[in-house]
Amino acid sequence: MTIGYRIQLLPGTYPEASMPNYMEKKYGTYAFPVIIQAAQGRGTVTLQGDLNIFDCRYLYLMDLQIIPDPPGDVLHFEQVRYGLIRNNFLKSASNGSQAAHETLKINQSQYIYIEDNDISGADDNAVDLVAVQYGHIFRNKIHNAQDWCLYLKGGSAQFTVEANEVYDCGTGGITAGQGTGFEFMVSPWLHYEAYDIKIINNIIHDTEGAGLGVNGGYNILMAHNTAYRVGSRSHVLEVVFGGRSCDGDTVKCNANRTAGGWGYDPSFNFIPNRNVFIYNNLFYNPLGFQSQWQHLAIHGPVTPPSGSNIPSPAITDANLHIKGNIFWNGPPTHALGIGGGSDGCTPSNPTCNETQLLSENVFNVFEPDLIQASGGDFHPVPTGNIATYTAQSIPDFQGGDAPTTPAIPAGNLSNGVWGDYDGNGRFARSTVGAFGYHPSTAITDESPTWFMLGMPYPNPVGRMASVELALPKSQYVRLSIVDVLGRTQKTLYEGVMASGVQKVPFTVDGLPNGFYFLRLVQGRVVIHRRLAVNR
Repeated sequence: MTIGYRIQLLPGTYPEASMPNYMEKKYGTYAFPVIIQAAQGRGTVTLQGDLNIFDCRYLYLMDLQIIPDPPGDVLHFEQVRYGLIRNNFLKSASNGSQAAHETLKINQSQYIYIEDNDISGADDNAVDLVAVQYGHIFRNKIHNAQDWCLYLKGGSAQFTVEANEVYDCGTGGITAGQGTGFEFMVSPWLHYEAYDIKIINNIIHDTEGAGLGVNGGYNILMAHNTAYRVGSRSHVLEVVFGGRSCDGDTVKCNANRTAGGWGYDPSFNFIPNRNVFIYNNLFYNPLGFQSQWQHLAIHGPVTPPSGSNIPSPAITDANLHIKGNIFWNGPPTHALGIGGGSDGCTPSNPTCNETQLLSENVFNVFEPDLIQASGGDFHPVPTGNIATYTAQSIPDFQGGDAPTTPAIPAGNLSNGVWGDYDGNGRFARSTVGAFGYHPSTAITDESPTWFMLGMPYPNPVGRMASVELALPKSQYVRLSIVDVLGRTQKTLYEGVMASGVQKVPFTVDGLPNGFYFLRLVQGRVVIHRRLAVNR
């Protein structure tokens, strides 16, 4: 297209009969996307029909409230490239029931960005991604699902899941992998259920199953998440096999297997894991709530069916790292979850075994000091045991050990976690869980007694934004935008600045879309604030 289309919906309720519910072959471009948006912001427009989107490009859905009447599934993407789902309210029924099978369902799509939505109400999964590559799931509320609240499976790859609140889930909170019909997968991602997934800085609470799980994943990072009141069915964290079946299309299943994919005609559950890194997470079950049986579930080796292409034995704990995590869950004698005949992390495993787990994690040693977890405030108490406990450094993935038939893209091997749930930087001493400890981020004192940097507004920024600085005295400062590797991209101010609260306007002209940090330097003091650029 050489022109863009922005469909601005006027305030009101749009009955199902008044709106199309199917869209196909609508092709925008980066410069000229197709945007469907509530003209006066979220909450002003209610669509009472579901939306099915097939084979569209550069389609952006923004500020919509979609509540089907009659209740049911809400939004479905299939074979979509460059889709943005931002600041929507997706609810399967007005009465809050679990009326959808999947509230948000995305299949065989790429470059999908899910931001700042409220997604709820499913008898299966609130957010279900199958064979979806490239994108992120950022700052959403995902809740009220009978099965999983969120998983990425079926060869989903290269996704970041960050700063979401996930709660009121059944089988699980956030899971990388699970189980998929072989015919629904796309080449070259035909082996593991999930590849190169970063699950960081999320809050998961009130979940019957595991708060976090990996079911057949490769190069999976789970770091700096906070899980509260999780695992009442069994355990709080799982690293287990994924599943693979053929759900009817045996021709496609056999073609994927011939191409080197992992699968077999009958249903089975032997998709292994490799390079799962679980670092610096907080699992907190308060008095009166605990996992039923154990802390962890880690499956032991099995022999996959002959002809499935899966390396034998299939194992879940190849280069599994579980380090720097804090568990408060049940009595001191609560079972770790390994040591049985069918469990992984045996004494011969060099990266995960009982001695290592007990020495490099904290199990039921102290109850976490959080401001008010029961009321939903999971920030660490400033002088408490979480704020003063130093997280472990996270190594990068080494690469070079993925299946080669067919070969997959290398992905992002870096495991740096540069910010926290609030968007504050983690460049200095980092803490366990979703929140770093920052004495103050708000600037309210016109005569400050210490050096501060506020949060940029708006954030994400399209072109123009501003940020406030607080200086106790006139002094030389440097304010810049740096990338996630700390490299300066743009200098916003350098020189002597007057004391007091100062407002600095700036633009992001010339910067590609992505994540950055504002960096304020005064002498030896350095402060960072997270910044997102999205035009």
